[in-house]
Amino acid sequence: MSSERGSTGVSVPLYVQIVVAMGVGLVLGPLLGASAAPLGELGRLVVQLIKGVATPLLFFAIVSAILHAEIEAKGALRMLGAASFNAVCALIIGLSISNWFQPGRHLEALASAPRDKLATAANKKVDLVETVAGYVPADVVSPFAENLILSVILLAILLGFALRKVKKEQLALGKTDFRGLEAAVDVILRAFEVVLGYIVKLIPLAVFGVVCKATGAHGYAPFYGLGVYVAVGVGGLLLHVIVVYHTWLVVLGQSLVKFWRAAREPVFYAMGANSSLATLPITLKALDRLGVSRGSSALGACVGTNFNNDGIILYEGMALLFVAQASGIELSLTQQVAAAAVCLVASMGVAGVPEAGFISLAVVLNTVGLPIEILPLLLTVDWVIARARSVTNVLSDMLLSVIVDAGRAPGAADALQAPPPT
Repeated sequence: MSSERGSTGVSVPLYVQIVVAMGVGLVLGPLLGASAAPLGELGRLVVQLIKGVATPLLFFAIVSAILHAEIEAKGALRMLGAASFNAVCALIIGLSISNWFQPGRHLEALASAPRDKLATAANKKVDLVETVAGYVPADVVSPFAENLILSVILLAILLGFALRKVKKEQLALGKTDFRGLEAAVDVILRAFEVVLGYIVKLIPLAVFGVVCKATGAHGYAPFYGLGVYVAVGVGGLLLHVIVVYHTWLVVLGQSLVKFWRAAREPVFYAMGANSSLATLPITLKALDRLGVSRGSSALGACVGTNFNNDGIILYEGMALLFVAQASGIELSLTQQVAAAAVCLVASMGVAGVPEAGFISLAVVLNTVGLPIEILPLLLTVDWVIARARSVTNVLSDMLLSVIVDAGRAPGAADALQAPPPT
């Protein structure tokens, strides 16, 4: 969770800054009226900055994750199978609740798309072969220049596994030449994380501008729609945990009481830290209390956290339809499925990124061609849904570790050693 330190050294949490900014905007917006419209540009500029940084950050995050992951084949297949199943369930729930409750309709008057955008979306046909072929990069520069996120992810996967192979070859020969490039990838990734951290600190300013503009033009009406948006999003995440995760635990013969007793500490920590990655040491302690082996914890929680983001995936599925509904754009079932596939790949490797779910949503909307003008308004309440996303991701990490451990042969040695909890 991002924070600022004033001259007194007191840390001010980001969500507190957002609440204050929203409060000031709620007061000033109606007073300024239509003259508050230019302040809305603050939100657009912040989203533009996020889009610019998110693509290269995602590239290096995926390369780094593939390069560093030490995966035992059988456990990895079990982890990836369970993670894929959970991700599909999360997407189905996210899309279903948005289709059922139509939460975006409550903001349609505020964010309806221009007629040319509506016509383009209505006439757009999805050709699967053409779509896939369109994301195969012709060079390594265009995907970054044009923000083609699927092409960037494909390049990241290819480069990650190529570097991994070179690393193994050099280790077999007793060479360490690869370490310089490995360190460079990590340093560049960290640099983009720092830049994104700077941008995240601008979010309260963006929220202030967007709230001023919205209330100046429409009064307090938009906040009913935002309340519905939060309720549907948090409700969907809760449904996923209760139905999908509990079903897994029952099938595996795990005690629900014992699981939740162990999960209580990481859940509350995730609510405060707003990060599944920052919660990882607490998650590992909880898995120790459950009797999960260190190897399974390392695979399910340490490695899996790079690919296992049910909270983000469900949120994106719900939110992309919310944006389409608010913009007056009807998406066919085929278009929704195609957009869902983008959600799956865009969530890879972003677990440790500040405000990962919202940033990933910006990438998804840009990729599938939906309007992003409403995103700054969603920033005003994202700090609420963000905590629900983090809690879901932490529970998902714990569940994956339990699933992997259930498939271990009795008495088998750990293939991986998890870092000791701190």
